[in-house]
Amino acid sequence: MNKSSKRNTYLAALAIVAVAATALTVVSPAREDGVPMPDGYSRLVFADEFDTDGAPDPGKWNFETGYIRNGELQYYTPGQNAFCKDGVLVIEARNDSITVGDEICPITSSSLTTKGRNSWKYGYIEVRAKVPASLGTWPAIWMMPQENNYGDWPRSGEIDIMEHVGYNPEKIHFSAHTERFNHMRGTQRTHQIHAPEAVGQFHVYGLKWTPDRLSWYYDGKEQYAIDREADSDWTTWPFDIEYYLMLNLAFGGGWGGAEGVDISTLPQRYEIDYVRIFQ
Repeated sequence: MNKSSKRNTYLAALAIVAVAATALTVVSPAREDGVPMPDGYSRLVFADEFDTDGAPDPGKWNFETGYIRNGELQYYTPGQNAFCKDGVLVIEARNDSITVGDEICPITSSSLTTKGRNSWKYGYIEVRAKVPASLGTWPAIWMMPQENNYGDWPRSGEIDIMEHVGYNPEKIHFSAHTERFNHMRGTQRTHQIHAPEAVGQFHVYGLKWTPDRLSWYYDGKEQYAIDREADSDWTTWPFDIEYYLMLNLAFGGGWGGAEGVDISTLPQRYEIDYVRIFQ
Protein backbone atom coordinates (compact mmCIF):
# COMPACT_ATOMS: atom_id res chain seq x y z
CA MET A 1 0.00 0.00 0.00
CA ASN A 2 1.44 3.40 -0.88
CA LYS A 3 2.06 5.89 1.89
CA SER A 4 -0.39 8.56 0.74
CA SER A 5 -3.21 6.03 0.58
CA LYS A 6 -2.49 4.80 4.09
CA ARG A 7 -2.23 8.34 5.46
CA ASN A 8 -5.59 9.34 3.96
CA THR A 9 -7.13 6.19 5.36
CA TYR A 10 -5.82 6.93 8.83
CA LEU A 11 -7.05 10.53 8.86
CA ALA A 12 -10.46 9.50 7.62
CA ALA A 13 -10.72 6.88 10.34
CA LEU A 14 -9.97 9.33 13.11
CA ALA A 15 -13.01 11.37 12.03
CA ILE A 16 -15.36 8.41 12.34
CA VAL A 17 -17.31 8.30 15.59
CA ALA A 18 -19.87 5.64 14.70
CA VAL A 19 -20.03 3.08 11.92
CA ALA A 20 -22.68 0.42 11.45
CA ALA A 21 -21.03 -2.98 10.99
CA THR A 22 -22.32 -6.48 10.46
CA ALA A 23 -19.19 -8.55 11.00
CA LEU A 24 -15.90 -8.41 12.83
CA THR A 25 -14.06 -9.62 9.75
CA VAL A 26 -11.57 -7.03 8.49
CA VAL A 27 -9.96 -8.93 5.65
CA SER A 28 -8.68 -5.96 3.64
CA PRO A 29 -6.21 -3.75 5.53
CA ALA A 30 -7.95 -0.52 4.57
CA ARG A 31 -10.27 1.17 2.08
CA GLU A 32 -10.11 4.58 0.48
CA ASP A 33 -13.29 5.59 2.37
CA GLY A 34 -11.79 4.84 5.78
CA VAL A 35 -10.67 2.08 8.10
CA PRO A 36 -13.42 -0.56 8.43
CA MET A 37 -14.82 -0.61 11.96
CA PRO A 38 -15.16 -4.03 13.61
CA ASP A 39 -18.64 -4.93 14.76
CA GLY A 40 -19.53 -3.23 18.02
CA TYR A 41 -16.81 -0.56 17.87
CA SER A 42 -17.07 3.09 16.87
CA ARG A 43 -13.69 4.69 17.67
CA LEU A 44 -10.16 4.21 16.44
CA VAL A 45 -8.31 5.04 19.67
CA PHE A 46 -4.77 4.23 18.52
CA ALA A 47 -3.16 3.75 15.14
CA ASP A 48 0.28 3.69 13.63
CA GLU A 49 0.53 3.24 9.87
CA PHE A 50 4.35 3.69 9.92
CA ASP A 51 4.15 6.10 6.99
CA THR A 52 7.11 8.31 7.90
CA ASP A 53 10.48 6.87 6.96
CA GLY A 54 13.01 6.71 9.77
CA ALA A 55 12.65 5.96 13.46
CA PRO A 56 9.30 4.83 14.89
CA ASP A 57 7.20 7.61 16.43
CA PRO A 58 8.70 8.26 19.92
CA GLY A 59 5.35 9.61 21.05
CA LYS A 60 3.87 6.15 20.60
CA TRP A 61 6.72 3.68 21.18
CA ASN A 62 9.47 2.91 23.68
CA PHE A 63 12.35 0.48 23.23
CA GLU A 64 13.28 -2.25 25.68
CA THR A 65 17.05 -2.36 26.06
CA GLY A 66 19.42 -5.19 26.94
CA TYR A 67 19.08 -8.90 27.55
CA ILE A 68 15.56 -9.08 28.92
CA ARG A 69 13.99 -12.54 29.25
CA ASN A 70 13.79 -16.25 28.48
CA GLY A 71 17.52 -16.74 27.97
CA GLU A 72 17.21 -15.23 24.48
CA LEU A 73 20.37 -14.56 22.50
CA GLN A 74 19.56 -11.06 21.25
CA TYR A 75 20.53 -7.79 22.85
CA TYR A 76 17.66 -5.34 22.38
CA THR A 77 19.08 -2.04 21.15
CA PRO A 78 17.43 1.32 21.86
CA GLY A 79 16.38 1.84 18.26
CA GLN A 80 19.18 0.73 15.95
CA ASN A 81 17.31 -2.41 14.85
CA ALA A 82 13.92 -0.84 14.08
CA PHE A 83 13.01 1.60 11.33
CA CYS A 84 10.10 2.63 9.14
CA LYS A 85 10.44 2.42 5.38
CA ASP A 86 7.87 2.47 2.58
CA GLY A 87 4.95 2.39 5.02
CA VAL A 88 6.21 -0.59 7.02
CA LEU A 89 7.90 -0.96 10.41
CA VAL A 90 10.92 -3.25 10.11
CA ILE A 91 12.32 -5.03 13.16
CA GLU A 92 15.59 -6.68 12.21
CA ALA A 93 17.56 -9.34 14.07
CA ARG A 94 21.24 -9.14 13.13
CA ASN A 95 24.49 -10.95 13.74
CA ASP A 96 26.47 -7.73 14.03
CA SER A 97 28.46 -8.05 17.28
CA ILE A 98 27.93 -4.57 18.65
CA THR A 99 29.94 -3.38 21.64
CA VAL A 100 27.99 -2.16 24.66
CA GLY A 101 30.33 -0.80 27.28
CA ASP A 102 33.01 -3.46 27.57
CA GLU A 103 30.76 -6.26 26.34
CA ILE A 104 30.40 -7.61 22.81
CA CYS A 105 26.80 -8.51 21.99
CA PRO A 106 26.86 -10.89 19.02
CA ILE A 107 23.14 -10.75 18.12
CA THR A 108 20.90 -7.67 18.23
CA SER A 109 17.22 -6.98 17.65
CA SER A 110 14.40 -4.67 18.80
CA SER A 111 11.41 -4.79 21.12
CA LEU A 112 8.94 -1.88 20.88
CA THR A 113 6.31 -1.19 23.54
CA THR A 114 3.66 1.43 24.24
CA LYS A 115 4.33 1.23 27.99
CA GLY A 116 4.01 4.66 29.58
CA ARG A 117 2.73 6.05 26.28
CA ASN A 118 -0.56 4.27 25.62
CA SER A 119 -2.50 1.53 27.38
CA TRP A 120 -6.05 0.23 27.15
CA LYS A 121 -8.70 -1.82 28.89
CA TYR A 122 -10.91 -3.75 26.45
CA GLY A 123 -11.22 -3.22 22.72
CA TYR A 124 -10.22 -4.80 19.44
CA ILE A 125 -6.50 -4.87 18.70
CA GLU A 126 -5.45 -5.46 15.10
CA VAL A 127 -1.94 -5.80 13.68
CA ARG A 128 -1.05 -6.59 10.08
CA ALA A 129 2.35 -8.25 10.07
CA LYS A 130 4.70 -10.52 8.14
CA VAL A 131 6.77 -13.00 10.14
CA PRO A 132 10.17 -14.41 9.18
CA ALA A 133 11.24 -17.99 9.79
CA SER A 134 14.66 -19.40 10.40
CA LEU A 135 15.97 -21.65 13.14
CA GLY A 136 15.83 -19.40 16.18
CA THR A 137 13.38 -16.64 15.19
CA TRP A 138 10.57 -15.81 17.62
CA PRO A 139 8.41 -12.81 16.60
CA ALA A 140 5.46 -11.82 18.76
CA ILE A 141 2.57 -9.41 19.28
CA TRP A 142 1.56 -9.29 22.93
CA MET A 143 0.17 -7.26 25.81
CA MET A 144 1.33 -6.74 29.37
CA PRO A 145 -0.23 -4.84 32.32
CA GLN A 146 0.57 -1.15 32.55
CA GLU A 147 0.63 -1.54 36.33
CA ASN A 148 1.08 -4.83 38.20
CA ASN A 149 -2.15 -4.38 40.13
CA TYR A 150 -2.21 -8.02 41.22
CA GLY A 151 1.53 -8.50 41.53
CA ASP A 152 4.43 -9.44 39.28
CA TRP A 153 4.18 -11.88 36.39
CA PRO A 154 2.08 -13.95 36.02
CA ARG A 155 -0.22 -12.55 38.69
CA SER A 156 -1.28 -9.53 36.64
CA GLY A 157 -1.55 -11.48 33.41
CA GLU A 158 -0.17 -11.58 29.87
CA ILE A 159 -1.99 -11.80 26.54
CA ASP A 160 -0.10 -13.19 23.53
CA ILE A 161 -1.96 -12.05 20.42
CA MET A 162 0.49 -13.89 18.17
CA GLU A 163 3.66 -15.91 18.61
CA HIS A 164 5.62 -17.79 15.97
CA VAL A 165 8.76 -19.90 16.24
CA GLY A 166 10.97 -20.46 13.24
CA TYR A 167 11.52 -24.19 13.78
CA ASN A 168 7.76 -24.75 13.42
CA PRO A 169 7.01 -22.31 10.61
CA GLU A 170 3.48 -23.46 9.71
CA LYS A 171 2.05 -22.84 13.19
CA ILE A 172 0.68 -19.65 14.76
CA HIS A 173 0.17 -19.60 18.54
CA PHE A 174 -2.33 -17.70 20.71
CA SER A 175 -2.04 -17.74 24.52
CA ALA A 176 -2.98 -16.08 27.80
CA HIS A 177 -1.18 -16.38 31.14
CA THR A 178 -2.47 -15.84 34.67
CA GLU A 179 -1.47 -16.86 38.19
CA ARG A 180 -3.36 -20.14 37.87
CA PHE A 181 -2.89 -20.71 34.16
CA ASN A 182 0.67 -20.16 32.90
CA HIS A 183 3.42 -21.98 31.08
CA MET A 184 5.60 -22.30 34.19
CA ARG A 185 2.93 -24.57 35.64
CA GLY A 186 2.25 -26.15 32.26
CA THR A 187 -1.34 -24.95 32.54
CA GLN A 188 -1.41 -21.96 30.20
CA ARG A 189 -4.43 -21.48 28.02
CA THR A 190 -3.07 -21.72 24.52
CA HIS A 191 -4.03 -22.71 21.01
CA GLN A 192 -2.18 -23.17 17.75
CA ILE A 193 -3.41 -23.16 14.18
CA HIS A 194 -1.97 -24.69 11.05
CA ALA A 195 -1.05 -21.77 8.79
CA PRO A 196 1.23 -22.95 5.96
CA GLU A 197 0.99 -19.52 4.35
CA ALA A 198 2.06 -17.60 7.46
CA VAL A 199 5.72 -16.98 6.68
CA GLY A 200 6.76 -14.26 4.28
CA GLN A 201 3.26 -12.86 3.71
CA PHE A 202 1.25 -10.21 5.49
CA HIS A 203 -1.61 -11.44 7.68
CA VAL A 204 -3.96 -9.70 10.09
CA TYR A 205 -3.74 -10.74 13.74
CA GLY A 206 -6.53 -9.63 16.04
CA LEU A 207 -7.68 -9.78 19.64
CA LYS A 208 -11.20 -8.95 20.80
CA TRP A 209 -11.05 -8.21 24.53
CA THR A 210 -14.24 -7.74 26.54
CA PRO A 211 -14.89 -7.94 30.30
CA ASP A 212 -15.79 -11.62 29.99
CA ARG A 213 -14.01 -12.97 26.92
CA LEU A 214 -10.74 -13.00 24.98
CA SER A 215 -11.06 -13.95 21.29
CA TRP A 216 -8.16 -14.35 18.86
CA TYR A 217 -8.47 -13.75 15.12
CA TYR A 218 -6.39 -14.61 12.08
CA ASP A 219 -7.25 -12.77 8.87
CA GLY A 220 -10.60 -11.78 10.34
CA LYS A 221 -11.71 -15.26 11.44
CA GLU A 222 -12.01 -16.25 15.08
CA GLN A 223 -9.56 -19.03 15.97
CA TYR A 224 -9.67 -19.33 19.76
CA ALA A 225 -11.51 -17.88 22.74
CA ILE A 226 -11.37 -17.94 26.54
CA ASP A 227 -14.43 -17.09 28.62
CA ARG A 228 -14.36 -15.73 32.12
CA GLU A 229 -15.75 -18.26 34.59
CA ALA A 230 -18.66 -17.21 36.79
CA ASP A 231 -16.59 -17.77 39.95
CA SER A 232 -13.33 -16.31 38.60
CA ASP A 233 -11.02 -14.04 40.57
CA TRP A 234 -7.74 -12.30 39.77
CA THR A 235 -5.85 -15.62 39.75
CA THR A 236 -7.76 -16.74 36.67
CA TRP A 237 -8.93 -13.44 35.17
CA PRO A 238 -6.68 -10.43 35.77
CA PHE A 239 -7.82 -8.96 32.45
CA ASP A 240 -9.78 -6.08 33.98
CA ILE A 241 -6.87 -3.61 34.10
CA GLU A 242 -5.05 -1.57 31.47
CA TYR A 243 -2.50 -3.30 29.23
CA TYR A 244 0.11 -1.94 26.83
CA LEU A 245 1.19 -3.43 23.49
CA MET A 246 4.52 -5.01 22.53
CA LEU A 247 6.09 -5.90 19.17
CA ASN A 248 9.38 -7.79 19.23
CA LEU A 249 11.60 -10.18 17.36
CA ALA A 250 13.49 -12.50 19.68
CA PHE A 251 16.15 -14.98 18.63
CA GLY A 252 16.81 -18.21 20.50
CA GLY A 253 15.77 -18.58 24.11
CA GLY A 254 13.62 -21.10 25.90
CA TRP A 255 11.12 -21.49 23.09
CA GLY A 256 12.64 -19.85 20.03
CA GLY A 257 15.83 -21.86 20.50
CA ALA A 258 14.20 -25.10 21.65
CA GLU A 259 15.49 -26.91 18.55
CA GLY A 260 18.66 -24.90 18.13
CA VAL A 261 19.51 -21.73 16.24
CA ASP A 262 21.13 -20.98 12.91
CA ILE A 263 22.98 -17.69 13.22
CA SER A 264 24.04 -17.92 9.57
CA THR A 265 20.45 -17.09 8.54
CA LEU A 266 20.67 -13.59 10.05
CA PRO A 267 19.66 -10.90 9.35
CA GLN A 268 15.95 -11.68 9.54
CA ARG A 269 13.17 -9.09 9.25
CA TYR A 270 9.82 -8.94 11.02
CA GLU A 271 7.59 -6.40 9.25
CA ILE A 272 4.50 -4.64 10.59
CA ASP A 273 2.23 -2.79 8.18
CA TYR A 274 -0.03 -1.20 10.78
CA VAL A 275 -1.30 -1.29 14.35
CA ARG A 276 -4.93 -0.27 15.04
CA ILE A 277 -6.89 -0.37 18.29
CA PHE A 278 -10.65 0.16 18.39
CA GLN A 279 -13.07 0.77 21.24
